[in-house]
Amino acid sequence: MVQLVLYRKYRPQTFSEVINQKNTILALTNALKNGRISHAYLFAGPRGTGKTSVARILAKALNCLNRKPDQFEPCNQCDHCVEINEGRFLDLVEIDAASTRGIDDVRELRENIKFPPLKAKYKVFIIDEAHQLTKDAFNALLKTLEEPPQYVIFILATTEPEKLPPTVLSRLQRYDFRKLALQDIIDRLAYICHQENISYEEEALRLVAVYSEGGLRDAESLLGQIALITNNNITKESIEELMGVMNFEKVKRFINLLLHKDKEKALSFINEIYEEGADLELFNKEVINYLRKLMLLKISPSLSHILDRETTDEEMAVLFKQIEMCDLSYLERLLRGLIEVQFQLKKAPVITLPLELFISEELG
Repeated sequence: MVQLVLYRKYRPQTFSEVINQKNTILALTNALKNGRISHAYLFAGPRGTGKTSVARILAKALNCLNRKPDQFEPCNQCDHCVEINEGRFLDLVEIDAASTRGIDDVRELRENIKFPPLKAKYKVFIIDEAHQLTKDAFNALLKTLEEPPQYVIFILATTEPEKLPPTVLSRLQRYDFRKLALQDIIDRLAYICHQENISYEEEALRLVAVYSEGGLRDAESLLGQIALITNNNITKESIEELMGVMNFEKVKRFINLLLHKDKEKALSFINEIYEEGADLELFNKEVINYLRKLMLLKISPSLSHILDRETTDEEMAVLFKQIEMCDLSYLERLLRGLIEVQFQLKKAPVITLPLELFISEELG
């Protein structure tokens, strides 16, 4: 059985282990090799793409006792690297702004930076979910960012950089993290399965990757949970049962009902899968993604390359058959309507009602 939280156990420990952030890693490693270190960074991007992991690796590289001036990777063997890996390095301070939002906490931080590092070259402050700091907290932080001591480095991580004040943004060196490609996540999950002696089906890992929406941390965490429940035997059926994921056949069936404008059967179908325990928010999301594929292929079959990593050859053949049954304007109308339904499902008094209304109005 999996005894450790997988996303923690397999968190990257060097720059070379970071997945799909080539430009960011290249810029950071070149700065390390050339000694051009900024005192304030912004790591922005979707959740689970490696922002805090890279922040920790950067903190290690800056304070690694064995790293040569023209090198960039931390050794992961010296006292400083080991203590950072184990979460007990006193010169690395991590702050979760989601729970530590107030000005008093930032004032405490400002007091903290007055003291030089206990034993390292740099005292590094990582502020996660930085966009959740209050306005007063940002104002207090700004004063610190304007004239930081030479031994202090700030790394702000956020999924919503647009919420940071322009005055703060102007003092940060920004790096944008990309959403991970589906195949990158699948490959990483397969690697972990081999390391942990977890048996799996390829389609099962694809479903986990799709459900994680480009976040490797979420995918690894989910993999660990499912491995525990299934006794290290991850199948497509177990994923669908445990996560409520709609398989391709069910979504295809519903899409066909929409394309044929069969209102009665479409309404029956929604209530049928709901009675079976389906998560309608998740189902609607799958339908939206499916319709997106149809729309792209209808615009031009040459756009199929966009879908290659998330669609099997068999599924692609089905999609090409379905685009012959509809026009582009109808697909666009369905997509707009179902996107609105997605928001309605979160607060509907009767969970099936938003989809029922959509079907009733759209299918005439």
